[in-house]
Amino acid sequence: MSRVQLALNVSNIDAAVDFYSKIFGTEPAKRRPGYANFAIAEPPLKLVLIENPSEAGKLNHLGVEVDSSEQVKEASERLYQANLKVKAEEQTTL
Repeated sequence: MSRVQLALNVSNIDAAVDFYSKIFGTEPAKRRPGYANFAIAEPPLKLVLIENPSEAGKLNHLGVEVDSSEQVKEASERLYQANLKVKAEEQTTL
């Protein structure tokens, strides 16, 4: 499943997890100190929360999650050909 990844800086990870758990009606797919992510089916979204009090309320990063490494290579090549910078994060799993 392809989905957009939205990573937000938050001041308090516990409060943010509580808030987004209520919004999406689910618990995080992954949780560790200072970090949580939600894998939402509808709308297709991976919401990442990163505890970073000095940057709270600011976007940390955007990404696109895809099903295969081949899709990453194809998209990277297309963006490279369009003179856009690409930073692939490889060897990752949910």
